[in-house]
Parts: sequence; structure tokens; C-alpha cells
Amino acid sequence: MSQSGPSRAHGPYAGFQGEPANVTPRRTLRRSVLTGIVITLFALCGLFLSVLVTDSTGVTAAMLGLLTASTVLGIVVPVLLWVDRLEAEPARIMWFAFLWGALVSTAGTLILNEFGMAFFAGLHLDPVFTSAVLVAPIAEEALKCLGVLMIFLFARREFNGIVDGLVYAGMVAVGFAFIENIIYLGGAFNEMGTPGLVGLFVLRCLMSPFAHPMFTACFGLALGLIAYRRHWRFAFVPVLGYLAAVFLHFLWNFAALSSTDGFLLVYVVVQVPLFIGFIVLLVFSRRQERAMLREHLTGYGLNGWFTPAEVAMLVSPRERRRARAWAQGVGGSRAEAAMEAFQDESSELAIARHHLERGDNDPVWRHRERALLHTVQARRAVFAPPLQTPQPLVSQHIHPVPHKR
Repeated sequence: MSQSGPSRAHGPYAGFQGEPANVTPRRTLRRSVLTGIVITLFALCGLFLSVLVTDSTGVTAAMLGLLTASTVLGIVVPVLLWVDRLEAEPARIMWFAFLWGALVSTAGTLILNEFGMAFFAGLHLDPVFTSAVLVAPIAEEALKCLGVLMIFLFARREFNGIVDGLVYAGMVAVGFAFIENIIYLGGAFNEMGTPGLVGLFVLRCLMSPFAHPMFTACFGLALGLIAYRRHWRFAFVPVLGYLAAVFLHFLWNFAALSSTDGFLLVYVVVQVPLFIGFIVLLVFSRRQERAMLREHLTGYGLNGWFTPAEVAMLVSPRERRRARAWAQGVGGSRAEAAMEAFQDESSELAIARHHLERGDNDPVWRHRERALLHTVQARRAVFAPPLQTPQPLVSQHIHPVPHKR
């Protein structure tokens, strides 16, 4: 390896970001059309919800609902980002997840709930109760889970396990909860004034901010379990995840519409243990991801691609922060940016290796690994001297990774 850093990898994944170097006009056109369709869908749903909310609650109530509902974002989103620190998901997919939940899922649910209420009214049943208990759990979870499923299918290389499933599901659900809270809080203010707004705020935003994320997390967890087993024979796993999400949602809505004592009983006996289990699952999944990063980065380190100190830094969020601060001190913002990219791409490298070790036959992972092995070396050269020539990485599952001098 020359002192100027390794040469860039050639082939389908060349360049620092690991993007395809041979993007054809047809592929670019397809991506542009798909992006345009998504933006149009979001815009139409946003316009529909804006008109609906302001017409049903008024501008003042809608703004109060918006301000108070934002509390949920300040509680849930930092938790999801904390879980996702070691292998951060792309911002564009996180925004897609949030906007899908906030716009598409909410708009679709409002329409389906109206049909459900009309149907049960024709059966001489209480339309409000039956719609909330029977229609809402099925419709809401179906539309929220559809967003997670789309990420699983169309951004499959960014859906790499349980942590990703929980984070994407959580972002879809918190987007949905955000808009739903605006509607309910604004309506409570119109009906009961400030006391109604405060009471519902405590119930929905302070006592149960993780309710929707916990429901949809069942489906995200199921998809995460089959992230490396994408075969039709495992289709029953996400189906079970969806059914679990619907059941928990049904239980919550039923309790909310029952007596106060019934709600408190369900909250203490069911909701609180579920919340504790949800947090334990998040922590456990994060530790599993950390162990996976350590295992594969240590393997690269044994072949000379990383030093032991770098491996220890890369698997610790605290040490990552210290390393970025150190790089900024020795080389300014350019070195800090290179260190951050070095950390992110090292995590992506471990993910690529994990796919290869699990027998994923998609050739993109081998191309991505080769490109990332070179780009992390180039990143390092910005803030530290290059290492001695690493040895090719040998695996029983793939061909040795060549190292260009």
C-alpha cells in the first residue's frame, strides 16, 4: 500500500460510499420514478390530513395538539437513535419510515375506520366501540406494518437483523402516533378545554408514549428474525408478528374504552410488563449487534486491517465519541469527518461480512466488502498513518479478499 492510501476498488461497488459505479440510465429512471411516486403519495396524504385536522378541530386546537404531541417524538425517537448508534440506518430510510407512519398509515386508517363505523352502524352495534376495538387494531397495524415490509423488501441491504426491524418499526409507529395524538388532543381541547387536553396528554404522551412502537415492534422483530432467511417457508414468522401486534393493540384499545379501573388494571398488569420487556429487548438486541461487530472486526484485525485499539473503539459508542473529538483536535473538521466515516463504514463492513458468513449468495456483499476494505483505509489516512499491508481475508464461504498494493 502506498503512503497516499489504497486505490479505490473497481467493479460494481466503487467509491467511498460503496455506490454502484455502473448505474444505468434505466436504473436511474426507475429510481427517479419511484421517488416521485413516494413524494406524491406523501404530499397527497399530508394535504388530506391537514384539511381534515384543521376542519375537525380548528387551527388553534390543531396547533395545541401539534405542540403537545411533539413530546412523544422527544421521548421515543432518542431511544430509537440510541439503539441504532453502532450501525446507524440511512437517514432517507428513517425519514421514509416516519413519514409513512405519519401520513400514509394515518390517512389510510382514518378512511378504513369510517367504513368500519358505517358497517357496524348498519348492524345496529355501537360504531365507535366496535370500530376502535375491532377495525382499528387490524387496519392500523396493517398499514404500519406495510411500511416496515416495504423497507424489508425494497431496501433489503439496509435491513440486517432484529435491531433494524425494531428501529424501522418504531419510526413508523411513532410517526403514526404523532399525527393520531394531534387529532385526539385537539379534539379533547375542543370538547373539554384545557383540562381535557392535559388529561389526555398525560394518558397518551406521558403514560404510554411507547404503546404504538411496542405494537408494531412485534412485526419488526419478526422481520428481523428472518433477515438472513428470506424464503417463503419463513413467511409465517412475520404473519405471527402481525397477529401479535394486532392482539396487543386490541387489548389496549379495549381497556381504554372500558372502565377506569379496567384500564388501570390492564395498564399495570399488561402494559408495564410489556414496556419493561420492550426495553430489555432493545438492550439485548443492541448487545447482540455489538457482539457481532466485535467478532467480525476482530477477524479483520487479525488479518491486519484494524488495530486492537481500533476494534475496541468501534464497538463502543463512548469511545467513538472520544475518537471523533480526538480527530477534530489533531486534524480539524476534515479529520473528524473522516473519523466518523471510518466508524460508519467499518460497521457496514462488519454487516457485509456477517451476510457472507451466513451464506448470503447476493454478490453485492462481496463487492461491498472489497470496496469498504479500501475506503476505510483511505479514511484512516486522513487522521492517522496507514497501517502495514494487511493480509487477504480468507473465509470458507467466500474467495479471499485481495489487497491492492
